[in-house]
Amino acid sequence: MFSNKILIPLAPAVLLLSGCGSHTPEKKAAAQGPTVPVGVVEVRPATVATIYEATGTVRASSTSVLSARIMGYIRSVGAQAGDTVRAGQTVAVIDAKEIDDAVAQARAAVAEARAAEPEVDNAIAAAKAQLDLATSTLRRMKSLYDQKSITSQEFDEVQARHRMAEANHQMALAKRTQLGAKIAQAESGLAQASVNKAYMEVKAPFTGIVIERKAEPGMLATPGMPILIIEQAGAYRLEAAVEESRIATIKAGSKVKVRLDSLDREIEARVSEIVPAMDTASRTFTARIDLPASPLIRSGLFGRALFPDGEKQAMAAPASSIREQGQIQIVFVADGGMARARMIKTGAKLEGGIEVISGLMPGDRIVANPPAALSDGAKIEVRP
Repeated sequence: MFSNKILIPLAPAVLLLSGCGSHTPEKKAAAQGPTVPVGVVEVRPATVATIYEATGTVRASSTSVLSARIMGYIRSVGAQAGDTVRAGQTVAVIDAKEIDDAVAQARAAVAEARAAEPEVDNAIAAAKAQLDLATSTLRRMKSLYDQKSITSQEFDEVQARHRMAEANHQMALAKRTQLGAKIAQAESGLAQASVNKAYMEVKAPFTGIVIERKAEPGMLATPGMPILIIEQAGAYRLEAAVEESRIATIKAGSKVKVRLDSLDREIEARVSEIVPAMDTASRTFTARIDLPASPLIRSGLFGRALFPDGEKQAMAAPASSIREQGQIQIVFVADGGMARARMIKTGAKLEGGIEVISGLMPGDRIVANPPAALSDGAKIEVRP
């Protein structure tokens, strides 16, 4: 709903620009030129939403430095800066002969330990058979001894043979336990050697874009040495610097519109985090704004966060109607079939355009999207 209140007078500089020299040869020539078809917008004061703009830089939400975890010469690096890599993709290979040797030795140790299993199992079986026989014999001899059919000496010998069979069986079981521990140790060594061998291949932890290559084939890699830096694809955010005075009104979870110059359009986004630390030099805090996935978004892009900032009475002109000539901003006013250049002064960006502080009056009709060839005094035809 528009208000009838007139906000600003016509600036003296505008009067000079539009009034002086109206009979110059250049303007006469322009007036005699071809008629330019244009669309116009009538300027009226209205209640408009105001916008607070915070500038910032696009950063990746997740960045990973892929480093070597073993020592060895780099055999190959399979990605360049700007390449897209998949999760689990091998991006570099490191040569380490001693690790290959360790894996072979560990496998041999496991094979040797397992080769002893049949012998130990047979020994256990034999000892168990001897124990069973000794147990049966002891049982029979005990019955005869109770009947006084054998001497104490004979019964003692049977008991001794049973105890020996029992000890042999326990010894065989102990050897099986020792062999199991030896096998487990050998398998643990093989597992560790296999892990180290896996470290010879550097893999991407997620699907992303390589932003920097820091190593080349032939270089000696050491544990912790960076090889590639990648950022996760599709997970970007705008880190905008927000004035200290706005900290009470901008909260995590707030909806906000973001304009990236590279996209030349506004996108809907959400504030995901407010960094608690304040920059004491600029007196600003950082608002992190999650951006929707787009193949056109990259880290390092310049962006603007457009926060709603209430309403006010103002006159607004479409951004497309304003032509900048150095430090001067002008619009073309439709006046009696001619385009009259009018110098204006603009203010804040509004939801419907740009605030006009001076240079226009309510009811002025301005050319909405002036052609590049349009000049002051040109003949125009207003079309819907």
